[in-house]
Amino acid sequence: MKVADPSVESESLILNHLEDHLAVVAALKSFTPLIDTLYRRIIESLEAGGKVLFFGNGGSAADAQHLAAEFVVRFRQNRRALAGIALTTDTSILTAGGNDFGFESIYARQVEALARPGDVVIGLSTSGNSANVLAGLEEARKQRCFTVAFTALGGGRCAEVADLAFKAPSPTTARAQECHLLVGHILCDLIEEHLLAQERGN
Repeated sequence: MKVADPSVESESLILNHLEDHLAVVAALKSFTPLIDTLYRRIIESLEAGGKVLFFGNGGSAADAQHLAAEFVVRFRQNRRALAGIALTTDTSILTAGGNDFGFESIYARQVEALARPGDVVIGLSTSGNSANVLAGLEEARKQRCFTVAFTALGGGRCAEVADLAFKAPSPTTARAQECHLLVGHILCDLIEEHLLAQERGN
């Protein structure tokens, strides 16, 4: 049996994704001041003995873990380990909290336990309305942390309660998550360069 050639349809879809991605990434240039502000707040927290907490759901949970790993291990260069924690990884805490207090509580409970004044708390939610991410950010404000929401274009409730909101310039979940990871990588690079400059005495 001859299989139909799908190349024209697939090529069109591939090009649409790439063109959309490139347009959204180009729009990130306008967020340079916001990225710089967040970088400086993270450095301030780390140098004062603080830490960065990350959390999200689904693909955003994976991004939280990815960025925490870049902090603790490294991004591009060898340097001292940084205090980055993903609140998405401990299945015992997540399932106990979800079972005993409800899924909405799973990040707020951990923030209550782990966060201290001056820490940076980053909640990732493309809708901006994930109840557990929102609750985590609200608890972080109670703990006098610097709160950050990574969302898609609309921002949602998370953007309203956070001290700083990065609203990726696209309403599409995939594009927003690509922006979140790119901005996270830029932050990691800035932080590493800062630390290595300090070591060199610059």
